[in-house]
Amino acid sequence: MAGSKEIRTKIKSVQNTRKITKAMEMVAASKMRKAQDRMRAARPYADKVRNIAAHMSAANPEYRHPFLVRREGTGQAGVIVVTTDKGLCGGLNTNILRAAVAKFRELEAAGLKVRVTAIGNKGLSFMNRIGANVVSHVVGLGDTPHLERLIGAVKLQLDAYEKGEVDAVYLAFTRFVNTMKQEAVVQQLLPLTTDKLEQSAEEKAAYSWDYIYEPDAKTVVDELLVRYVEALVYQAVAENMASEQSARMVAMKAASDNAKNVIDELKLTYNKARQAAITKELAEIVSGAAAV
Repeated sequence: MAGSKEIRTKIKSVQNTRKITKAMEMVAASKMRKAQDRMRAARPYADKVRNIAAHMSAANPEYRHPFLVRREGTGQAGVIVVTTDKGLCGGLNTNILRAAVAKFRELEAAGLKVRVTAIGNKGLSFMNRIGANVVSHVVGLGDTPHLERLIGAVKLQLDAYEKGEVDAVYLAFTRFVNTMKQEAVVQQLLPLTTDKLEQSAEEKAAYSWDYIYEPDAKTVVDELLVRYVEALVYQAVAENMASEQSARMVAMKAASDNAKNVIDELKLTYNKARQAAITKELAEIVSGAAAV
């Protein structure tokens, strides 16, 4: 059994660790609320852009934007992988990277080479380790995503699809479900599928008016669909950040609870060791007195 001094040192060390994890849990809880509000605030914009894009695409059937045209035979596919810049958030990054690797294998089995855009330091490090073809990346986004920082890396994939260099572009991120649940998602970003631009009866009634185009319909549709795709990527990053803070809060709470259990066990061991030492001293005193 370890000595009393050694056990006291271990207890002090675990107590200091518990203070850190408790503080990180409280910080993550504060950031989680802000990230959730930011994520929910971005959803109405994406929905509004989708409605307008759907109506304008239907109103101009003679023109189809390159993002709506299915391509085949290019031999390449693009994947945008959204991860976090920091760790200590449970299995969040592990789950999305596992899903991304499964998609890579599926695409490679179909005879396609994968071009990767990594958003987040963890994803970039992982892609470099496995030798993936990383064509662009962006790291150090902080706690607030800014579209102007994302556009450069994402635009490389969008331009490649528009030029006919890739068959499809996929988006891998972690969707926020609730505080306790985050879901790894890999969805097709380009070409835009009909279900993404499909309107319900209520939406068709709400967006039944005609438009006056300036300078012309083609230019407006081109710009609008690009903005819509950028909004999808921004929403994915916002969802990933909300998931990150939620997962970190849960992970740090679990770490704090485990530290408390370890401290209780160490205190019990310390008390047993101290009791054994006292019993030994008493036995020595009694033995000495009996010898005299």
